[in-house]
Amino acid sequence: MTTRASAGGSLLGMLTALVIISILAAVAMPVWSEAVIRMRRSEAQAALQEVMQQQERHFTRFNSYAAFSANTAGEYRWWSGRTAVSSAYELEGKACDGQQIRDCIQLVATPGTSNVDNRFRDPQCERLILTSSGLHLATGPSRNCWR
Repeated sequence: MTTRASAGGSLLGMLTALVIISILAAVAMPVWSEAVIRMRRSEAQAALQEVMQQQERHFTRFNSYAAFSANTAGEYRWWSGRTAVSSAYELEGKACDGQQIRDCIQLVATPGTSNVDNRFRDPQCERLILTSSGLHLATGPSRNCWR
């Protein structure tokens, strides 16, 4: 006597597969999220470096740095990505704390503002800061933001 093979899987087999997929997704999601944050942070760091090079050229020509923000039209890009809307960080250039803009500029990348992707957060590094004196800083709890 022959037996028919089941065309589908058993309910127990499907539930087992669903549990395994759920566990893998739960493990992979935080890793994926952290990778996206690191990638967007690197994008902001590259944008800060590029703007600092522009600032140094400006300083060479005018013996002063130039402040900028999203609210001022000018030659400096105030977002980190391809477009402002898709960017994770908003860039701003202002005088270093306690100094004049002619002597020192700090470029600040702030994550998730109303002018860029406001859903983006970087809880480890928060704001990234690059100064014309060569400091690489972050306001978050991590000490590895510029590595």
